[in-house]
Amino acid sequence: MFDNLIVELGPWSWWLVGLVLLAAELILPGFFLVWIGLAAIIVGALSLLFWESSFWAWQVQGLVFAATAVIVALIGRRYFYNNNQATDEPFLNQRSASLVGRTATLDQPIAEGRGRIRLNDTYWTVSGPDLPVGTRVKVVASNGRELTVEPI
Repeated sequence: MFDNLIVELGPWSWWLVGLVLLAAELILPGFFLVWIGLAAIIVGALSLLFWESSFWAWQVQGLVFAATAVIVALIGRRYFYNNNQATDEPFLNQRSASLVGRTATLDQPIAEGRGRIRLNDTYWTVSGPDLPVGTRVKVVASNGRELTVEPI
């Protein structure tokens, strides 16, 4: 069945595979099928040129497709996943990291290494040396939801 379809469509079978993979990317988003679909379209373009040639057997087409898929995926990954861009919001989505260097007053004493401070509208769990309520502290580190402080 598939053999007949490939023979009837000729080099256009690669184009069909490429378009099906691109359509599958719309249904199953992950930004990976795009590269495989693009590789199939490239092999389809090469098939239009070499279809009548004796060396362009299905085995060669499969190898060219596999190599092209890897190369296109690596190029696409390098081009689209370049995250070394400067930003004016380096701590976006890292709220606790943006608090390092800020000062606050203890709302609850630090006893046995743990206490609480209020910064802006949020209470934060802090760790540090035992200190009484009202002590001014400076945030020196952030570990997710807990801040490390030291007295000023």
